[in-house]
Amino acid sequence: MKNTIYAEMMVHVGLCTSKTAQDILIVSDNAEALSAQVAKHGESTANVVSASLDSLSGLSDNTYDVVINELKIDGAVASQINRILKDDGQLVTNHPNLEKVEANTLMMKILGQYFKVIMPYNVGNCETALLASKEYHPTADVILQRSDMIDDLSYYNCDVHVGAFAMGNYIRKEYLGIIKN
Repeated sequence: MKNTIYAEMMVHVGLCTSKTAQDILIVSDNAEALSAQVAKHGESTANVVSASLDSLSGLSDNTYDVVINELKIDGAVASQINRILKDDGQLVTNHPNLEKVEANTLMMKILGQYFKVIMPYNVGNCETALLASKEYHPTADVILQRSDMIDDLSYYNCDVHVGAFAMGNYIRKEYLGIIKN
């Protein structure tokens, strides 16, 4: 169940925030569960590449609506993801535990060069992910008719989507001015 929850939350949060979630890139060395979740969005097609900078470097500019990433973010990776995302694209990525403030602050500052919105969210298995968006807000712009019409889900729904972005006060205070919402 833990792997199912992770895959559902990594995929559906980004795809249900994007106005046009058609072209999806999965950057992962273990993408089967993520690809299966993307397939539940009939209008979406997924391209899978290995979790390496070289894999990202060979992709065309402005190609993807959503990038689901399991590669560690640094300046070079963030730049490549920005290049391949469309102008209103979203990035969903894993990141260090929020208790590791210094590592997350650095990563969020790097992403802040490219994205208007950067928000951590709970993926339901005692981990968090980041949604970084060039245009859309993950709670204000959730596509309700899409999020509630996905069949055969174990965990994700539109209420979980919105609730996943709730963070305790200690997180809000620690990341004040860094999380962009």
